[in-house]
Amino acid sequence: MSNSPISFEFFPPQTNEGVEKLTLARGKLAALNPEFFSVTFGAGGSTRDRTLETVTQIKAEGFDAAPHLSCVGSTRENIRAILKTYQDAGISRIVALRGDLPSGMATAGEFQYANELVEFIRAETGDHFHLEVAAYPEFHPQAKSAHDDILNFKRKIDAGANSAITQYFYNADSYFHFMDECQKLGITAPIVPGIMPIVRFSQLARFSDACGAEIPRWMRKTMEGFGDDNESVQAFGRDIVTRMCERLLAGGAPGLHFYTLNQSAPCIRIIEGLSL
Repeated sequence: MSNSPISFEFFPPQTNEGVEKLTLARGKLAALNPEFFSVTFGAGGSTRDRTLETVTQIKAEGFDAAPHLSCVGSTRENIRAILKTYQDAGISRIVALRGDLPSGMATAGEFQYANELVEFIRAETGDHFHLEVAAYPEFHPQAKSAHDDILNFKRKIDAGANSAITQYFYNADSYFHFMDECQKLGITAPIVPGIMPIVRFSQLARFSDACGAEIPRWMRKTMEGFGDDNESVQAFGRDIVTRMCERLLAGGAPGLHFYTLNQSAPCIRIIEGLSL
């Protein structure tokens, strides 16, 4: 268990205060010797420059940085330019995503699906980048069926992705079931569970409703019962998530990827509880 790699996701801060807070959080998480830090990317380029700024900073601090790159609403020319910028900056890992269509934008641009982006990156840059893609143990909210969703995931792997990070979930069985289904299709790429620490219930419920991640009813009811007592919500959440991480690693998960929301403490407490 002690050799399980961990990684952390940040979003690019929008203010100077945000930059300071993230630098602090990152310093604390860096002490845990993560495999890499990933940085999200706003739809339609709204945070593109800030993503680059943040990954360049992480790289300068001596860590592996993986920018997210979403292709929806983009052109080949535009993605080609971003890839060149990342290559020049010494970045060697990318999280390749379809992304959501920005509101008010009518067409998907030149790429419709993430597998097309993966294929394009491979065609343009060969094996320069380690490519991560997204996986959905509880299935993508827009997938026609569970089987359809797994086939879509297989297309991304077949297009040249090296590994995958899952959407967060709170039911380890959904991950194990997903892994079984992938195995049946001959998918051998590592699939790392995405872990979301529970910090505030209202925020978590909002995220989960938007992205299709399931909060089991018993967890929802327990947290609702705590009302405004955020300390109890966090203690309960920490216990649940730590136990789930233990089960995932014991069941063969190749590592853990934490969605930090730019905070260090919730992740550190879980990892300390794991004796990683």
